[in-house]
Amino acid sequence: MPLAAHLRELRDRLLRAVLAIVAGTILAAFFYDQLLDFLTVPYFQAVETLEENGQDINEALTFSGIADPFTFALKISLVAGLVVSSPIWLYQIWAFIVPAMHRNERRWTILFCAIAGPLFIIGFITGYLVLPKGIELLMGFTPDFASNFNALPDYLAFVLRILLVFSVAFEIPLFVVLLSAMGAVSGAQLARSRAWIIVGTFVFAALATPSTDPLTMVVLALPMTLLFLIAEVIAHLVDRRRAKRAAAEGLAVSDDAMSEIVVERNLDDDRPSDLDDDETGGSRPAP
Repeated sequence: MPLAAHLRELRDRLLRAVLAIVAGTILAAFFYDQLLDFLTVPYFQAVETLEENGQDINEALTFSGIADPFTFALKISLVAGLVVSSPIWLYQIWAFIVPAMHRNERRWTILFCAIAGPLFIIGFITGYLVLPKGIELLMGFTPDFASNFNALPDYLAFVLRILLVFSVAFEIPLFVVLLSAMGAVSGAQLARSRAWIIVGTFVFAALATPSTDPLTMVVLALPMTLLFLIAEVIAHLVDRRRAKRAAAEGLAVSDDAMSEIVVERNLDDDRPSDLDDDETGGSRPAP
């Protein structure tokens, strides 16, 4: 396909993706009140828990400008529109790049999407369930003489960041499996680094969670650790299958074995170049 045809196809698919996002945004705008309730439920649950524990905080979700309510509604609708229309614009991206893929690459991409989607949703739900506890602990540091007023746009950014961190964190083991399938990392290497990876997982969970509560950290770290162990088992199975295939082809070599590099040398390569040789390979005539 000529370059101009590729550019026309890219233009058409971008246009369809943008139209899908705009349509999703308009549709989400009709459900603005329900979306706002969904986002603010963790906040009010945290406030209610603090009040039940005897900590009465003068708190409020606020706007700081005249136009802020409109821009905030637009942001929520746009984010929801991106999520609602994601099957369409993701398909447009897929349809544009799939002609350049081999059959094996298409199979792996479909498998990746089939697993990544549910993992992303599980991470999103886990983050949403953890949010009230995190907000409760963070707001619990408010002194008695101080009020805690939170601008709704800042609160939305905080919630989206936490949900995104949890969702992406649940995708990490899938990337480990893909690296194993590509041969970039082996099950034996993962087993040797298991202790450090688990420690790193807990450190990541401690940094990613919004509170200093160890329970919140464990809620993120334990599923990630379990998914990593599953990824390690899959990596071992992939290594075993690869070893059987190599043995069947007579190419069985340990991953850690050092390969011997054999270079066939030509004696003419060691011969000094003759500066008198002309470009045609003949000798220049003597002056």
